[in-house]
Amino acid sequence: MWKWFHALGSPERFYRWTGRLAPWLGGVSLALMIAGLYLGLFVAPPDYQQGDTARIMYVHVPSAWMSMFVYVNMAAASAAALIWRVKVAEVVAAASAPVGASFTFLALATGSIWGKPMWGTWWVWDARLTSELILLFLYLGVMALHSAIEDRRTAARAAGILAIVGVVNVPIIHYSVVWWNTLHQGPSVSKLDAPSIHPSMLWPLLLMAVGFTVFYFAVLCVRARNEVLSRERNSRWVAQVVTSRAR
Repeated sequence: MWKWFHALGSPERFYRWTGRLAPWLGGVSLALMIAGLYLGLFVAPPDYQQGDTARIMYVHVPSAWMSMFVYVNMAAASAAALIWRVKVAEVVAAASAPVGASFTFLALATGSIWGKPMWGTWWVWDARLTSELILLFLYLGVMALHSAIEDRRTAARAAGILAIVGVVNVPIIHYSVVWWNTLHQGPSVSKLDAPSIHPSMLWPLLLMAVGFTVFYFAVLCVRARNEVLSRERNSRWVAQVVTSRAR
């Protein structure tokens, strides 16, 4: 396992492996999201209280899940970069931040669209919404540190420390509806006993969640490959890649 981990830590091998994976991941994510949207929008029944307005959850809920998943992945990569000095881990952390910020923004935007007809307002300072907004600011802070510091290794260390410290916000987001009396509805899928959502609505939701996850890894591969080329531009293997493309 450690031999495989060490091999993946090589920028050249990482570049080649992600190049093979990206098209497959993109195709799988597209198929999953098309199936999930079709089942969610045309097959699943409307909610007995919210009607067709509830269908926005097939985008909102997976986006919210991914906003936390990507942040944890970014923090884990940052920890690996700080502890073991793995260059590829720095690349993964830097490439994850814009993707995670996009998922977080999408979760907040779709939540506001849903909240207007349900709560009568676009925004409330609810515990779940506020902690999700803080998550967006953490993503933006990580991205700002990567852009503001010229030396990439120093930028990666500073952004990595912020990412690791900010990971404490993730359980706050997840358990906010349990710890505090909020307007946001409680958990319905991740309950310990059984999901309180009908299978006809659960399956499209899970398909979208898996589709969003695979999409994240597809985009991560593309962004990380570009970042590796930029960081290793003076390496011999990058010159060989550029030469082979020019032929």
